[in-house]
Amino acid sequence: MADEIEQKLAPLRLFVKDSGDLVRRLKEENAPKIEIDRAVVDLKAHKKKLEEMEIALAPKESNFDRGKLDDLLKRRFFYDLSFSIYGGVTGLYDFGPMGCALKANMINEWRKHFILEEGMLEVDCTSLTPEPVLKASGHVDRFADWMVKDVKTGECFRADHLIKNAAEKMLSDKKVSEGVKKELRDLLALLEGYDNKDMQAAIEKFNFKSPLTGNDLTEPIAFNLMFPTQIGPTGDYKAFLRPETAQGIFVNFKRLLEFNMGRVPFAAAQIGNGFRNEISPRQGLIRVREFTMCEIEHFVDPRDKSCAKFAKVRNYPLRLFSAENQMGGQSAFEMTIGEAVDKKIVDNETLGYYIARVHMFLVKVGVDPQRLRFRQHMGNEMAHYAQDCWDAEILTSYGWIECVGNADRSCYDLQQHFKATKVELVAQKDLPEPKSIDVCSPLPNMGLIGKTYRKDAQKINAALVGLAFDVAVGLEKELELNGKITLSVDGAPFELTTDMLKFKRETKTVHVEEFTPSVIEPSFGIGRIMYSVLEHSFRQREGDEQRSFLAFPPLVAPIKCSILPISFNQQLVPIIEAVKECLQSHEISCRVDDSSGSIGRRYARTDEIGIPFGITVDFDSEKKPWTVTLRHALSMRQVRLQVDEVGPTVEALVRGRLTWEQAEEKFPRFESKAE
Repeated sequence: MADEIEQKLAPLRLFVKDSGDLVRRLKEENAPKIEIDRAVVDLKAHKKKLEEMEIALAPKESNFDRGKLDDLLKRRFFYDLSFSIYGGVTGLYDFGPMGCALKANMINEWRKHFILEEGMLEVDCTSLTPEPVLKASGHVDRFADWMVKDVKTGECFRADHLIKNAAEKMLSDKKVSEGVKKELRDLLALLEGYDNKDMQAAIEKFNFKSPLTGNDLTEPIAFNLMFPTQIGPTGDYKAFLRPETAQGIFVNFKRLLEFNMGRVPFAAAQIGNGFRNEISPRQGLIRVREFTMCEIEHFVDPRDKSCAKFAKVRNYPLRLFSAENQMGGQSAFEMTIGEAVDKKIVDNETLGYYIARVHMFLVKVGVDPQRLRFRQHMGNEMAHYAQDCWDAEILTSYGWIECVGNADRSCYDLQQHFKATKVELVAQKDLPEPKSIDVCSPLPNMGLIGKTYRKDAQKINAALVGLAFDVAVGLEKELELNGKITLSVDGAPFELTTDMLKFKRETKTVHVEEFTPSVIEPSFGIGRIMYSVLEHSFRQREGDEQRSFLAFPPLVAPIKCSILPISFNQQLVPIIEAVKECLQSHEISCRVDDSSGSIGRRYARTDEIGIPFGITVDFDSEKKPWTVTLRHALSMRQVRLQVDEVGPTVEALVRGRLTWEQAEEKFPRFESKAE
């Protein structure tokens, strides 16, 4: 079977390899950018076809009925579209009791797995972010897109996505001439740099229409993906709802470094909501407008990215999909993280350590390891400042979904905020031996500068204090030569004369060295992980396809245990209360189902919402000492135990200290005919 699948994939792999080789050759030959971009477009198209075929040929157990899962989640109120009685708002979701508990359990486990076990510094920063902060980080400029609308229905589409999808559809149409296809390939190669006029010209030239109705489209208009707002009553202080939680950590770097006694490396983490005003969100929790993020910023010396704990994970196996394999049309491969770092497939130990820890977390909360891979960003995807980046991708019915980004962001973020504020965001490192350095210090006459420039004087002083050595030397020479210099501060020119400014040269002996830390950033989209876990946990009883249920790992299951009395007999009430107290004393969430219906029907109801264990109180329970049956939902097998043993036993099963097989060895089996 595997050979047959590979035979079908082989031609597609060859197309990808040939395209990848062409991209490499064109880059080596310094070919014109348009030629390289055309080749990259072809490479992406062949990669997409290969991946679609790989998913189509995947084993049947990775397929499932999404409609049945969606019905279960909505019916049992895991989550639903927000404001649904008003028609709902796409991209916004409300979590019900089960979804809320599942999400909370996953976040609690994340906090234990990373913040507590790794000794991270946790912060909780505001969601309101002033415009200058996001201007410095690049979000104000980078998060702008062009949007088009259906002229009749008003349905909105992101213009570049619409053009890309329509062009790709035409390229696969045998009726389209080769001449038009060449123009379409050029269009796709240049699309990333298009403005609104270019996009409008493309829409008119190729007669692109609304993909939903076939109606005409409006001209592209600018649309910012961040939610704008203002702080204060005047409306003058512009702000945005944060698109990510990371910036709150970066702007607090100095305080965090001080709290950590000035030592690097250290990691800071934040759990909170991010907001992105997606133009046309679809795919449920995969693409939303408000989402929970868990982000880590690990600060490290850029010249030493070794990791003291790396030895603990060195032999941890992972499925990696390197950029090299993607370019060559090859599939993901198994390798230990130690081998990957040694061979420089993964750039450094710290990044490798987090990739392994991310994998451990995802598997722990219920992601199927057979449907999990780490895909490396290729050169055309990577931000210009990034050293290396690996996305944890999970296979769902929507395809491979990026759920965790693991990036080495170099020193970019701290440097950007330094440029904007002139506040040094640096750490210090003891030198092995003292060394002498040349210093060129500006000596501003603040009295004269203040008299001349008044309110701008402090900005000028801050800019002078933050001058790098080579820049200060250049300005000193210019001042000596011309008797004046022009200093640019926030884009505004200020003329300083020899009366206002002098420079002092000296040699200093230093015992420490300053550096701007690099940042390793694992960034988690909790909603996407949660949806993947829901898909991977969805089951149907063998021989009874209508009986579907959720098989969550007990660790994250919303409710750990159900209590089901065999009848409404009042004599059973004290036993039920004793069971509840025993479970609650061990912090085990439980739910009593004393509704009408057979015990088998009630088992099915609790199985459906993912309760891993069930306790039945029957008439034999009245005998002293009180006993009950404990049922394992996944296997449907039961054991009998005393009431005072229920709490510690279920707790041990939930925490993973006891397996169900071990419980069956410890307690007598109970055979039930109810199912």
